[in-house]
Amino acid sequence: MRSYSLIAPAKINLYLEILGDRPDGYHELAMILQSIELADEIEVRAIGTDTILIHCDHPQVPSDSSNLAYRAVELMAKEFPDVFAKFGGVEITIKKHIPVAAGLAGGSANAAAVLVAVDMMWQLGLTQPELQDLAAQLGSDVPFCLAGGTALATGRGEQLNALSALDSLYVVLAKDRNLMISTPWAYKAYRSEFGHTYVRDTQSLESRAHRVHSGPMVNAIRHKDGSQIGRLLHNDLEKVVLPTTPQVAQLREAFQSSGALGTMMSGSGPTVFALCESEAHAQQVQQKVRGMIANPNVDFWVTRFSNRGIQVVSSVS
Repeated sequence: MRSYSLIAPAKINLYLEILGDRPDGYHELAMILQSIELADEIEVRAIGTDTILIHCDHPQVPSDSSNLAYRAVELMAKEFPDVFAKFGGVEITIKKHIPVAAGLAGGSANAAAVLVAVDMMWQLGLTQPELQDLAAQLGSDVPFCLAGGTALATGRGEQLNALSALDSLYVVLAKDRNLMISTPWAYKAYRSEFGHTYVRDTQSLESRAHRVHSGPMVNAIRHKDGSQIGRLLHNDLEKVVLPTTPQVAQLREAFQSSGALGTMMSGSGPTVFALCESEAHAQQVQQKVRGMIANPNVDFWVTRFSNRGIQVVSSVS
């Protein structure tokens, strides 16, 4: 049976600004997203039946339709029923390296990898825009996880404009393995406290998004200025997460005094990351922060920026 092995990189937010509400219940956002080399390994294998099977080495990852990777196959089967009837279902094996429920889009990356694998396995020949349209039906982060690299994301995060590639910076990630933060809660809490600042008309929304596109962070990325990127890190959700989650606030404070180029919470958290100019610098920052944090449940990762999204590493016919 045909099978594919893929690499599904995580992402961090270098910039996250909440602009306003959308009619679909989501928020209008202006974000700058960045792939990192920390990645899950995905194997997708044809099984010749109409079932979808998921295996994962992490106990918190579900194996049913609540898993985005499972839903990616369901979506493809719904969109291409005749092809599904011809080729049948798949068995998905996920080897987790991206921490779960961490604000790093691990589930979205897995779903993106499955879309790529099923497209090849079912010989659909979908274009990148067609895959992106399917990805957007699964979740706001899935289109970016497909493409990877560095991108400005607007709308609810699915509208992407590629930016200059950044692959020379390193990043230290830290997360309390027992801590999870609900993304819907974070956005709801932000709306409750800061909804009065939301932009209400389309023209103003477009103007605010354009301001990010032509703003200092994009300029720093264009010039690959790591120090300036570190200074310009921004995440509106920190305003509601840090005051209510002392573990995240403590990590952020430790990173701030570690000598990193900059530090911030990724997405809705609870992962905190710090930018570094080299692997040696990242190792120094990790050791310093590890020595400042007494919590034994905090895990650390050192990785680097990546300019790639989903990668197919092997196939077996």
